[in-house]
Amino acid sequence: MPTLQTLPLFPLQTVLFPGGLLPLRIFEARYVDMVSACLRNGDSFGICLIAAGAEVGEAAIPHHVGTEARILGADSKEPGLLEIVVTGERRFRLHDHSVGKLQALEGEVEWLPPIHHTEVPEAQANLIPLLEKIVADLGDRVPTPHRFDDAEWVGARYAEVLPIQPLAKQKLLELDDVVSRLEIIQQYLDQRNLLTGAKGS
Repeated sequence: MPTLQTLPLFPLQTVLFPGGLLPLRIFEARYVDMVSACLRNGDSFGICLIAAGAEVGEAAIPHHVGTEARILGADSKEPGLLEIVVTGERRFRLHDHSVGKLQALEGEVEWLPPIHHTEVPEAQANLIPLLEKIVADLGDRVPTPHRFDDAEWVGARYAEVLPIQPLAKQKLLELDDVVSRLEIIQQYLDQRNLLTGAKGS
């Protein structure tokens, strides 16, 4: 049996990737409470794409793979509203979840093994120049260090910015094979004539 950890969950209509940044405006009481507790205790919470339901109202049903969110900064410019920025850390698999007070979700999660550094294969090297331009345009919205030689990092940054449906982003998050993720992204960009340079053999 895997070792499970209890983690507060924030189901959203977006996908957080490890190493990414996500700004959030928190106004529902259940999430203000959750974020306030995380800030007090230095804890993290989990972000999962919503499988069924909505971001407000009754507790949504989350997808089973999500990402740990660590709060980097928080501000409260008006009562009842928190503005935070989180960074994605570890991926997790949700084994079970429960609904608490104010319809807040809590999950029993298994941390997925970290993805070790994998060089971007020569066949996908033509992904890098376009991503370098995108990252330069985004500025500090892409945290350093920039690891253009790392297949997992390159795939995650592309998955964040591509104009694809959240469910497609979720499928990319769930992939353990980071080279397969790059191949999918490369095919998407190739079909739209967005890449220059020949692929390696």
